[in-house]
Amino acid sequence: MFVTTFRISEAAVLLGVSADTVRRWVDSGRLAAQRDEYGHRRVDGRDLAAFARGQIEDENGSGHSSARNRFRGIVTEVIKDAVMAQVEIAAGPYRVVSLMSRQAADELGLEPGVVAVAVIKSTNVVVEIPDSTRV
Repeated sequence: MFVTTFRISEAAVLLGVSADTVRRWVDSGRLAAQRDEYGHRRVDGRDLAAFARGQIEDENGSGHSSARNRFRGIVTEVIKDAVMAQVEIAAGPYRVVSLMSRQAADELGLEPGVVAVAVIKSTNVVVEIPDSTRV
């Protein structure tokens, strides 16, 4: 079994933060990293996964929902007709689109610029392994 190690910049992309933030976490001891033969800091994939899981638990708290996929972001577009609304949320590098009743969108006050959380409950999730050049 081969576990990947990540450069600081790669870890930052995966965690959705800046490289400077990851460096601060490493410097403060919140995230473990080792130096490679060139003196660059590398984060073990298992350590990064554990840290990411802790960040998720911090963000979502104990939770009062069975849905575990939560993406906090900003509403970028709302298209409404007489009955339905299409709401687009930018959550980090991700675009989440939801179709809901117009009444629900109106009651939530959804409009561009509003912070919202997309909560996704799905019975079918596709998992892909990206090319090593895509991280």
